[in-house]
Amino acid sequence: MQSNRVWRSLVAREQLAVALVDITDPANPRFARVNGNTMIYAASLPKIAILLAVEQAIGDGKIAMTPEVDRDLNAMIRKSSNPAATANIDRVGLAYIDSVLTLERYGLYDPEFGGGLWVGKRYAKTGPRIPDPVAGLSHGATVSQVSRYYYLLATGRLVSPERSRHMLDVLVAPGINHKFVYAVSQRAPKARLFRKSGTWRDWHADSILVWGPDWRRYILVSLVQSSDGERILRDIVPVVEELLRPGSPGQE
Repeated sequence: MQSNRVWRSLVAREQLAVALVDITDPANPRFARVNGNTMIYAASLPKIAILLAVEQAIGDGKIAMTPEVDRDLNAMIRKSSNPAATANIDRVGLAYIDSVLTLERYGLYDPEFGGGLWVGKRYAKTGPRIPDPVAGLSHGATVSQVSRYYYLLATGRLVSPERSRHMLDVLVAPGINHKFVYAVSQRAPKARLFRKSGTWRDWHADSILVWGPDWRRYILVSLVQSSDGERILRDIVPVVEELLRPGSPGQE
């Protein structure tokens, strides 16, 4: 990453953050990050936090899983529907969502480690705003904590194994073919992709769990503030895959 002048400049200005988790052996993950604990505006990516909170509420018996809830969860993630996200927020409340993110068992938002996943506003023009304590963002994230989210999910530790499986069912087969999904699909069309992205103006975010044949088993998260963010996210994929490919210098 340091060899790319544009990326190097963005990293220095804390406008580019990347995290990679090699889960070829899920019991012994390998983790690398750049600006891992830097809070960056993440647009729709934090909708994964809403997904977790609703599943937590279902697991705890606070609300019931109904066809309407399931439909809203799928629309919120697969199509990134703002009305569906807002409906899900209203089901459990912002305070509940943020209480789940700060649970010790998850540690998905911790001011001692730069913050993390945060949802402080409905995905609508109306409603209260609860900024995150570290950076004052309404919808923010750090790549480290998004990576943690996907790792806990992949190992069945978000809510329960049953609810984790349902969350994976919601995240699989993304409905928007851009950024990481476009790049990975070109290289590994048979890989299963679990993903949530976000875009607003110059802020671009993507997060993906790749479960492919052979060696392609990894979590990749990136947040970037750049007018060229879409291309940057696509171009990150071959760089990290070269690190993971058996026989590459990154595997020695």
